[in-house]
Amino acid sequence: MLLRKTALVLALATAALLASTATATAAPADPAPTPFAAAAAANPVIVVGGLSGVAVAYEPIAARLRADGYRTFIYQLPGLGLGDIPTSARAFATYVNQVRASTGAATVDLVAHSEGGLVSRYYLKRLGGTAAVGRYVSLGTPQYGTYVANIVAFLGLGTCAGVVACQQMTIGSAFLADLNAGDDTPGAVRYTTIRTLQDELVRPTGNAAVNDGATNVLIQAYCPLRVVGHLGLVLDGTAYTLVRGALVDGPVRPNCLAL
Repeated sequence: MLLRKTALVLALATAALLASTATATAAPADPAPTPFAAAAAANPVIVVGGLSGVAVAYEPIAARLRADGYRTFIYQLPGLGLGDIPTSARAFATYVNQVRASTGAATVDLVAHSEGGLVSRYYLKRLGGTAAVGRYVSLGTPQYGTYVANIVAFLGLGTCAGVVACQQMTIGSAFLADLNAGDDTPGAVRYTTIRTLQDELVRPTGNAAVNDGATNVLIQAYCPLRVVGHLGLVLDGTAYTLVRGALVDGPVRPNCLAL
């Protein structure tokens, strides 16, 4: 009896091994690319910092992008973004060319926070950057200005306490009038803006959206209970799922429970 049972077990094991071998042989030699491989082959991503944003503050979102396989770079605005935005945009244009040269990529994608989104848009709209960029994603950028900048003057602290970029981000500034004249979304670039109701620095929060065909996403329209502040946009998991979706031209499907 024991011998018969042993023989049966060996027969079953042998059959399973043969079936496994046959399956492995039948499997395609070149499996479908993984998401990581697809990202590695995609455009390099430049994370563009905001006003007073040191590069290390953007490591959390850069680390997420790298973990997903993207070649990721962080651009800290000259003088921490305190100076003239068009001047910062010209320096940024040089940086984009450096990234393209070092990676061999024809185009890059931009993920820009706060003032970085204005620097990037000026580069696209006024400096011919649309030929070098595939996707533009802004996080809490005062595209049409913010009352917070106006309040500084209202409180008697001078014209934005002497900070040129702050002056330019006030609602109704000459800089924004020029930037927003005509088409908000020039070129073949895919534009996405991401904003949050709890943004302390961009008020009203609707001013973080742009017109003319952009995908404008309010986080709380999909995740009503998600609380995300201005700086939180580069730390929050739900915001990142929106960024990741925009970089692959996917539908707006945020993960409301993402960490």
